[in-house]
Amino acid sequence: MVRFSIEPTRTALLLIDLQRVFVEGAPWAAPDGLAVAKRLARLAGICREHHITVIHTVHVVRADGSNTGVMREIVPLIADGLIDESSPLAELHPLADFRSEDILIRKPRFGAFHGTDLELILRTAQIDTLLIGGIATHVCCDTTAREATARDFKVLFLSDGTACFSLPGTGTGPVGADDLQRAVLATLAFGFGEVLSVDSAIHRIRNGST
Repeated sequence: MVRFSIEPTRTALLLIDLQRVFVEGAPWAAPDGLAVAKRLARLAGICREHHITVIHTVHVVRADGSNTGVMREIVPLIADGLIDESSPLAELHPLADFRSEDILIRKPRFGAFHGTDLELILRTAQIDTLLIGGIATHVCCDTTAREATARDFKVLFLSDGTACFSLPGTGTGPVGADDLQRAVLATLAFGFGEVLSVDSAIHRIRNGST
């Protein structure tokens, strides 16, 4: 498995969709959402201490449905307004611990690059390495990691700084959150970047990139 350097001035922590709807108390909330949010808040604090840029994303759409596109057909809960930009459930969870010096990206699709100025922000700051955490591993985090690799960013994906929710599955029956998590992590480690724990990332930030 690849091992990337973590150079603070060239690295950003990208926190994907730590919104109320995904962290707790909603149909798409990950069972491990609260634990993941707490780990990421700790990591974000350490990143700020070491001058690593912290970027939050929120997945929101217009309340009038004008930019939901085919998503509203594929995912009925989007059509029902679950992530409307005016919905309280779409707000960042308090555990996300957003700070004034952080950057906020509002994204209309699963990936953080599509329809946003994220790449412009990163290129302008000469950032080429991304620590990716958030919810959900198998949807927005995975999509963002793949988009980043396709743009030649170095991806370090946080194994316990991401979490899945279960899926109903198809003819084979439901698929649990743990099984989905393992499958996504294995796939990303195979072809899209480095997979590491939050503690490993913290150790490397505090003690140098190696």
